[in-house]
Amino acid sequence: MKLFYIFFVFVFIVFAAFQYNDPDPYLWIPLYLYAALLCWLAAKGKFYPKAYWLAFAVYAPYAVYKVFDKNGLGDWITKHQTQNIAETMKAATPWIEESREFFGLVIIIIVLAINYFYSSKYQKAIKKN
Repeated sequence: MKLFYIFFVFVFIVFAAFQYNDPDPYLWIPLYLYAALLCWLAAKGKFYPKAYWLAFAVYAPYAVYKVFDKNGLGDWITKHQTQNIAETMKAATPWIEESREFFGLVIIIIVLAINYFYSSKYQKAIKKN
């Protein structure tokens, strides 16, 4: 599991670096770096449940918002026939940018959920011994 944590520390740092030229880097860089921090702490054997719940309380509603937002994931699917979002790194259209942001949030949520459940089970096992 430690390799999983370390892998995603680097992935989220790289994702944060890609946000430098984004229209709203002040939002996305901290979102990715917070996920990287939680992965780093998990790799070090540190587990802070409240920090994960804070992350879920921010990331999940924001992901839902990205689904229903004008030019969001819903529009990308229904109005733009799931146009290729990986065709170019430059998001020339708003629905491409919004859809990418949604999938970034989903990746963060999945990774942090795995971290949370694995770490909580690990911490319970340690307390039993």
